[in-house]
Amino acid sequence: MLINRTLRMITVLAATFTVALSGTVAASASAAPAGESKPKTNRQLLYFNHAYSVVDKETADAVENSEYLRNFANFEVRTTTGGGLTWKGRYLKGRETYLELFSEGDLPGQDAEFGSAGLGVSAEIAGDLGTVTQRLKDSGIAEPFPYRQTRDFGDGVKVPWFDTIRTTGEQYDAFDPWGMEYLPEYFADPRGQTEPESFPGDVGRERYLPDDYADHLMRDVTYIRIGVPARDLANTLPLLRAGGFEIKSLSNGGAIAEGGGTRIVLDSVDRQRAGLKQVQLSLNRSLPVMTEKRIGRSTLSVGPGARAVWSFDPRPA
Repeated sequence: MLINRTLRMITVLAATFTVALSGTVAASASAAPAGESKPKTNRQLLYFNHAYSVVDKETADAVENSEYLRNFANFEVRTTTGGGLTWKGRYLKGRETYLELFSEGDLPGQDAEFGSAGLGVSAEIAGDLGTVTQRLKDSGIAEPFPYRQTRDFGDGVKVPWFDTIRTTGEQYDAFDPWGMEYLPEYFADPRGQTEPESFPGDVGRERYLPDDYADHLMRDVTYIRIGVPARDLANTLPLLRAGGFEIKSLSNGGAIAEGGGTRIVLDSVDRQRAGLKQVQLSLNRSLPVMTEKRIGRSTLSVGPGARAVWSFDPRPA
C-alpha cells in the first residue's frame, strides 16, 4: 500500500531471511546490548502491517508472472488509486500481514529507484494511533506529521482509507516508515470486502485482509530485513518505540525491532545498498522437504517445516 509520497513532499515544501531466528541476523548485524530500549508500556499499540520495496525490473516481472507464487500465496497484481496517485503493486497477502513489490520506474521521482522501500505498522484498536502520537510528543518529537489516505475504487469518489503518523514531514532518502489506523468509513464500504468487527473498536489487520490465505501455503510475514539510510533509520526508531516495539541496536549501526509476532531488522547502509534483503514467512502447514525457486534475482526457499525464506540479491551491477 503506497502512501501518497509525492503529495507529502509537496506539502512539506509548501508549508514548511537464510537468516535463522536462532542465530539470527548475520555476523554483520550482531546485537549490542548497550543499545537496548524497552517499550513504555506492556501493551503493543502498533503491529507490522506490511512492507514494500522497489526491486529490479527482472525480479518484478518474474514475480508478476510466477505461477508458483500464485499457488504459494494469496497473490494479486493490482492497480490502485489513492491520494491522487495511481500505482501497480504485486501483493503477497497473509492472514494479518502482507508484502508489496514495485518495479523500477513504477513510481514517480526518486521513489522509482531500486531500493526505495517503506514500512507500515498499524493499530488493532481504534484510538491507539492517537496514543502513539502522544507518545511521540512525550518522547521529544515536537510535531509528528499526520496524513489521511483515501482510496478511489474507480468511480472518482474518494473513500477515507486510513490515518497515518510519521515522526517528520521531511522527505526521506530511501525509506518511508509510518504508523497507521484503518478508518470506519473504509470498513463500511462493501467494495473494500472487509470483515465485520470482532469487538467494538476493531480496526485490525485480520479484519482488513481477506481469508483467501487459508487456501495457500503462505500465512504471514514473521521476519523482514531491509537496508535503510542512516537519516531514515533515525526517523524510524522513535515511531517503533512509541508503538511498543522493543529496540536492540546492531553493531553495524542498524537496529532490530521486536513485538507483535514480527521481527524487523533495519541495517544502516548508504543509499546504494538500500532496499529489501530478506523476508521470512510462516506457512499454514509443515512441509517435509525444502523447495527452492529462483524468481528473477531472488530465491524463495519453502520448507522444511512451516516456514519459507525469500532472499533478494543486491543491486545489479
